[in-house]
Amino acid sequence: MNIFTYDFASALKLRQAEPAEILPQQEQLLRRHLAQAIKAPFYRERLDSLGIDPAQVKLADLARLPLTSRHDLEAAPATFLAEPPEHQVDLALTSGSTGEPILVPYTAGDLDRLAFNEQLNFWGAGIRAHDRILLCVTLDRCFVAGLAYYQGLVKLGATAIRSGPGQPARQWELMDRLQPTGLVGVPSFLLKMAIYGEEQGLSPKNRGIKTLVTIGEPVRKGDGSLTPLGQELEEAWGSKVFSNHGATEMETAFNECTASCGGHVHPELMLAEIIDEAGRVLPPGQPGELVVTPLGVEGLPLLRFRTGDIARLRTEPCACGWRTPRLGAVEGRLAQRLKVSGTTLYPEMVFQVLQELPEVKGSYLEVRSSYDLSDEINVVVGINNPANQETTARIAELLQARLRVRPLVTPLDPARVQMTMEQGGGRKLKRFFDLRGELEP
Repeated sequence: MNIFTYDFASALKLRQAEPAEILPQQEQLLRRHLAQAIKAPFYRERLDSLGIDPAQVKLADLARLPLTSRHDLEAAPATFLAEPPEHQVDLALTSGSTGEPILVPYTAGDLDRLAFNEQLNFWGAGIRAHDRILLCVTLDRCFVAGLAYYQGLVKLGATAIRSGPGQPARQWELMDRLQPTGLVGVPSFLLKMAIYGEEQGLSPKNRGIKTLVTIGEPVRKGDGSLTPLGQELEEAWGSKVFSNHGATEMETAFNECTASCGGHVHPELMLAEIIDEAGRVLPPGQPGELVVTPLGVEGLPLLRFRTGDIARLRTEPCACGWRTPRLGAVEGRLAQRLKVSGTTLYPEMVFQVLQELPEVKGSYLEVRSSYDLSDEINVVVGINNPANQETTARIAELLQARLRVRPLVTPLDPARVQMTMEQGGGRKLKRFFDLRGELEP
C-alpha cells in the first residue's frame, strides 16, 4: 500500500509556486497523514483525548496537535507503529548518539518516499544524471542514510558508487578507476581523504570532484557562513560543499541548494516548525527547537516530532528559484545546552573555535555540574606535544575570547583522544560526555 505518489516533474514545478498555492495541498496531505497516524495507539489515544477529528484538521490547527518527544518513542515504541510486521520491508536503527537506538520500520512506500526526498536533495545541489557519486557512508548496520543516498541517486538517474566509509587509500583507488564527480560523507573524513591524497601526490583539486555532500557534522555556522572545517574542505577539493541534515526518526532530510542559504523544506514531505521552551511556535528568523511532521510516512507516522536541534527557518524566496522555506544551520542541541557563568553556549560553538587551530587533532567535551548550578566544562584536545603549556594556554585564551568564558583545557595525545571518542559507541564519534548528575568518586 502506498498512500502517496511522488512525481519529480510536478515537484519541481511546485517549488516555484506561490506559497499560497501550496497550502491547500499541504492541508490535504496533513489530513491523510493524520488518518495514517491514528492507526498507531499512541496517536489514536492522544487525538481522541484532545477531541481532534483528523478529517477536519487544517494547517492553522497544527499547533494544537500533540508534540512527540524522543522520550515518548523510547518509552513505548510499539504504540507508534501504524502498520503490521508483514508490511515492513526494512528495519533501521537510529544512531543512538543521544540515547538507546530506536527501531524505525520502513514499508515499501516509505522507501519510495525516502528515495524521492534524496532525489530532490541531489537535484537541488546541482547533481544530474551524468554524474557519478562516491558514497563514503555505510549502507549496512541498519543505517538508513547510506540507503537513502543510494536510492535517491538511482531514482535521479545518476550513478552511485557504494564505497562505504574508511580507508582513504581504498577511496582513492576507486576514484582512479571509476572517476566520480562528487563525494558523500562525513566532512572530517572527506578532509582526511584530501590530506591523504596530497601526501601521496594525487592532487585532490584535479580529480574532477565538483560536489561534496556532507553528513553528520556541521559545515556552516548559524549565520550561514562556512565553519573552518567547511572552508578547509572546499579549499582542499576545490569543490562546493552542500550540507545534508536529517534524522532517522523523521525519515526526511534537508539539503542545501546551489545558493547555499539553508536546507530546503520539501512541502509534500514535511511540515517544519520552530518552537520556544514553552512549545510556542516562533516566527521565521528566530532560533528555537526544530519540530518536524514528516508527511506521508506509513510505518512510523510521527506528529510534531521534537528533534532537539536548535535552528531557524527562513521564508524569503531563495536565489535558486525555489520558493519553499529553508532550515538554517543547526546551532546546537537542546539536550547539550550549557550554562557557564551566566553564559549560554552549545558544544558546537566550542568545536568551531577549535577547528581554527591546525595543531588540535581531535577534541571532545566533558561537562559536570558545579555547586553554583553552573556547568563546568573540560575541553579535551589532542595535540602532538601535550606537555607544551604554551599551546594549551593559547587554546584556552582563544576559547575565552570567542565564548566569553574560560573553560578548563586538558591536552592529551591525539591517539588517546580518538580512542575515547570511538569508545562512546554508536556509528558516530562521541564528542560530548555529559557527566552532570554523576557523583564524584
